[in-house]
Amino acid sequence: MKRSTDRILTTHVGSLPRPSELVPLMRAVERGEPHDEGARAALVRQAVRDVVGKQIAHGLDIVNDGEMGKPGFINYANERLAGFERAATSGKSQWAGTRETNAFPEFYALAARGSEDKRLRMLCTGPITYQGQAQIRADIETLKAALPEGRYAEAFLPSVSPAMLAAFQRNAYYASEEEFLYAIAEAMREEYQAIVEAGFLVQIDDPGILLHYMRAPDMRLEDWRKWAQVRIAALNHSLRGISPERVRYHTCHGINMGPRVHDMPLEHYIDLMLKVEAGGYSFEAANPRHEHEWRLWEKAKLPEGKVLIPGVITQSTVLVEHPELIADRIERYASVVGRENVIASADCGFASSATADEIHPSIVWAKFKSLAEGARIAGSRLYRG
Repeated sequence: MKRSTDRILTTHVGSLPRPSELVPLMRAVERGEPHDEGARAALVRQAVRDVVGKQIAHGLDIVNDGEMGKPGFINYANERLAGFERAATSGKSQWAGTRETNAFPEFYALAARGSEDKRLRMLCTGPITYQGQAQIRADIETLKAALPEGRYAEAFLPSVSPAMLAAFQRNAYYASEEEFLYAIAEAMREEYQAIVEAGFLVQIDDPGILLHYMRAPDMRLEDWRKWAQVRIAALNHSLRGISPERVRYHTCHGINMGPRVHDMPLEHYIDLMLKVEAGGYSFEAANPRHEHEWRLWEKAKLPEGKVLIPGVITQSTVLVEHPELIADRIERYASVVGRENVIASADCGFASSATADEIHPSIVWAKFKSLAEGARIAGSRLYRG
């Protein structure tokens, strides 16, 4: 994993808005409907070439494929795991019945209009194995073909965590939820290994580990911590034998332009996050519920050889952050963990589903431009002389 040895490196979390011509195909994939695989592959190849070029043009150093070939950062795995059969779409907003909606029912009643979750969930009815070899090979080959030599620092591919999949899918085969979780972890291990063996960083997307507490209004904090430790152990099981230096771990509170008063504070999970066998940790640090939490790193011990990938721009507002503000955020982290241990990023992805209109693309790219400029400003001060 590259480090900010002579300047502040920039990256993002992964998912980016898909081009309009790709959306109908991704909608069909998302719902498990028939579609033209040849047209999908051709459109994805072009979309990845375009999105890689735009990332580099907007000043990002560590780039990815924007998840152009995936209907969403979770449900893409519907095609890649055997042992499941079609169940049903969820049919309700992902925020229904949470601490947030209970606290602000009027706001979320308006926000949820027309936002039913139409993603297809699968039911486990047999032993889970990985069958996505062709798909992950296509992801790898498509990204490799799109990368211009010498114009980027590093590349990564995101992959969903076992905990996210265990919460998203349904189990009717394994004797316990923990057995179900570990079966998913063992299967997804093949995808993680394939990404690393191809020369890319693998990013493990795991927002659900924090969102679980918000979505379980009756859960006590101590019970959540026990629950989370089991999920982290399963993830580490799936990462065994993979060098932590090739792994980025991402967690966040999801794309939610709401009050956010029930986000899990960093102080309650910072120690658990650092137990993940990863070389870099990506988390929300720019939205107003979390910006102050940089001070926790004054006391928390960042293990030797690890890097922080804090969000210095956020998906939780359409405001485009000023470069000077971004530079200030970067410098705060550099002051507590060292400039070489900071990579400037975003809080979360900007298009967790290919078909969701979450953040307008023009705003996303304006934020990235500001991110790169803020990193340049911070670098000019941090590496002066």
